[in-house]
Amino acid sequence: MRVIFMGTPEFAVPSLQAILDAGFDVPLVVSTPDRQKGRGRRLSPSAVKEFAVGRGLEVATPESLKDPEFAELVRSKQPDVICVVAFRILPESIYSIPPRGSFNLHGSLLPRYRGAAPINWAIINGDSQTGVTTFFLRKSVDTGSVIMRRSMPIGPEDTFGEVHDAMMILGAEVVVETLRKIEAGDPDPQPQDDALATPAPKIFRDDCRIDWNLPAIKLHDFIRGLSPHPAAFTRHAEKTLKIYRSTVTDEAGLAPGEIRVAEGIMLVGTGSTALRVTELQMEGKRAMPVEEFLRGFKFEQGEYLHDADPAA
Repeated sequence: MRVIFMGTPEFAVPSLQAILDAGFDVPLVVSTPDRQKGRGRRLSPSAVKEFAVGRGLEVATPESLKDPEFAELVRSKQPDVICVVAFRILPESIYSIPPRGSFNLHGSLLPRYRGAAPINWAIINGDSQTGVTTFFLRKSVDTGSVIMRRSMPIGPEDTFGEVHDAMMILGAEVVVETLRKIEAGDPDPQPQDDALATPAPKIFRDDCRIDWNLPAIKLHDFIRGLSPHPAAFTRHAEKTLKIYRSTVTDEAGLAPGEIRVAEGIMLVGTGSTALRVTELQMEGKRAMPVEEFLRGFKFEQGEYLHDADPAA
């Protein structure tokens, strides 16, 4: 079966690898155009393009997915199916080309967490379970009929990065199983129940500000749901302080945002009990465990962390 693969970040690479390992014919890989990265602003390929080139696969990086020339390229490869993993929204002129359809791998148990940031929001909301879903594409984003779902646990201390890495391996397995179902002519797609849908919108910088008035458990989930990126942050002495890991304590008596440091332990008051910060990064410095951070930085008695930028 001929499979055109479309994807961009590292998350998508294991799926492409698994498709190749399973023996499917991949006549074309589609990814995003090279982007400027790093301090030198050099043009760099996406993770998927870099992998595909290394495997000798043909790669297309169209600026516009609606370009008629791109549609003609896709048709010329005579795909049986298109597989999409962490890519852009496909127009109907593209996803309608393969006779066996086009499907997407999504990082949640749809219809829960439709949107751009499903892993982040599952952790932020304190869920103990998430998973992956494959579904056939249609005009409305993340609403197509489900081919497969596979669940996985979220531990109480798991970060976005850890869940992301486990999910991309699970996702690769499900992509191959989905292709085998389609190849056998038995995908058995099931419609989603829109009444059960929940959103997972893209996360912007302002969404990452820590509100110390929230309960400690809410802040703990918020911090790990954004770790290591885009990263939850607060402010101290007009500098941004990113927090990557924390634990909930039963310590009381601290006002929201109030700092207490003793013997290498950093506590911050919340709307309930104190939160213990265990990994952080001061603006202009690298991320480090709190014990190391406190050896080179001293908080004064009575200092506070806050969620506001300095007054303009």
